[in-house]
Amino acid sequence: MKKLALYVLFVSIAAIFATYACVAIAGSAPPWAAWVVALSTALSMLATMVLGATRRDRRNGGLGGLAVPFIVTFVLIAGGFALALGLPAAAEPIVMGLPRRAAIVLYGIGLLPLLVLPVAYALTFDEMTLSEDDLDRVRRAASAARNDAMGQGSNG
Repeated sequence: MKKLALYVLFVSIAAIFATYACVAIAGSAPPWAAWVVALSTALSMLATMVLGATRRDRRNGGLGGLAVPFIVTFVLIAGGFALALGLPAAAEPIVMGLPRRAAIVLYGIGLLPLLVLPVAYALTFDEMTLSEDDLDRVRRAASAARNDAMGQGSNG
């Protein structure tokens, strides 16, 4: 799962870079540029979340119970961008104090994921945090690294 997430992250960032390069070279943005950046942004956010939460010993590709909330978050972000980009620009009505498309970006892309992800992490906290065996393994590795560093420090 981590390799796939790294690949998606690399490709999405490369797509954003290529789009910015095309715009810089052309001097103006082609119609597809905003769509590529929007989708690539949503994909890079998904890949980053997967990289941060993936564990080797868990089901669902290492994500445990976070797979569904991550998909929901991706759909909220990608869908919000698509809705904001797809709506006509003419005389937008005011929604919650903002023009409609700005409200979609601010509330739909910025705020809704902030409601989904903390709840998902709270519900999966016990499943996703380190077990006592994991903590013992980390302590042993830290102790071994400390001993190696002390041994090399006296030799060097």
